Amino acid sequence: MTGQTAYSNLQKYGAAVVLFLMVALNMAVTPNFTHINTLWNVFLQSFPVMMMAVGMTFVIATGGIDISIGSTMALSSIVLAKYMIFHHVPLYASMLLALAAAGAFGIFNGVLVGVFKFQPIVATLILMISGRGIAQLFNDGVVISFYGDEYSAMGIYRVGGLIPIQVVIIAVTLVIAIFLLRRTVFGLFVQAVGDNRQAAYLSGVNTISVIIAVYVINALLAGFAASFETLRMCSADPNNIGKAIELDCIAAVALGGTSMSGGKARLMGTIVGALVMQLVTTMVNMNNVPFAWSLVIKAAIIIAALYAQKES
Repeated sequence: MTGQTAYSNLQKYGAAVVLFLMVALNMAVTPNFTHINTLWNVFLQSFPVMMMAVGMTFVIATGGIDISIGSTMALSSIVLAKYMIFHHVPLYASMLLALAAAGAFGIFNGVLVGVFKFQPIVATLILMISGRGIAQLFNDGVVISFYGDEYSAMGIYRVGGLIPIQVVIIAVTLVIAIFLLRRTVFGLFVQAVGDNRQAAYLSGVNTISVIIAVYVINALLAGFAASFETLRMCSADPNNIGKAIELDCIAAVALGGTSMSGGKARLMGTIVGALVMQLVTTMVNMNNVPFAWSLVIKAAIIIAALYAQKES
C-alpha cells in the first residue's frame, strides 16, 4: 500500500517537484532570474503554451491528440492582422474573425476523428501540413508588422500597471476549464470517452459531439493565444508563429500528469508543466547555452513523465 501511495503521489505531484527543482536551479545559475521583469517574461513567453496546453488537456483526456495547433495559431494570427491592419476592422471584430478561422480548423479535426474515426494523429497531421500553407496563402507568406500601432497597446497592457494581461487571461481560462472538467456533465463525458469510448457510447453519451467539442475548444484557445501573441509581438508571421509549439503543449500535458491514453485530466499539472518547459528554454537562453540542449533536456523530462504514468 505504501508503495502504491508513493507512486500515486509521484504521478500527482511530480510536475510540481520538477518545477521547484527548475526554479532552484535557475536561481543558482541564471543571472537576474529573480528580478520581477524576468519572472514576468517567463509567464509572457509561456503564455501561448499554457493556453494551448489547457485545450490539449481536453483533447488528450478523450484519448486524442492534436498536432495541428501550431498551424491553427498561424492562421489565426494572419487573419487577425490582415483584417485589423489592411481592412481596418475593429480589434475585437478582427479577433472574432481569427477565432472563427481557428474554430473551423477545430471542427474539421473533430469531424475527422469523431465522425470518420480517423486516428487523431493522422487527422490532425492533415491540418498541421495544409493549415500553415493556408495561413501563408492568406497573405502570400508576407509578414504583417504594426509596431507602434494603437493595437499593439493591448499586447503589452498591464493590469494595475504591474500584472501583464496575459497572466489574468490564463487565470480566468484555468478557472473556467477546471469548472468544465470537474463540475459539469460535459467534463464527466470528456473523461468517460477517454476511459472507454465504446462504453461511453453504450451508456448514452453522444461521443461524436464530445470529440468535436474538445477539438473546437483546443482550436479556439490556440486562436486566442495567437491573437494576444500577435498583439504582443506587433507582428503576424504565418511562416514561423507557432512552429513546433504543439510539442511543448503535449509535453506540458504529459508532465502535468494527464493520462496520455485518456480518461484522467490534471489541468493544474498542465500549467505547471508548461512553466517547466519555458524554464528550460529560459535557463538555456540566459546562460548562453546552445538552444539544442533545451530540446535534449525537454526530451529527458518527457521520458521521465511518461515513465511515471506507467502502471505500477
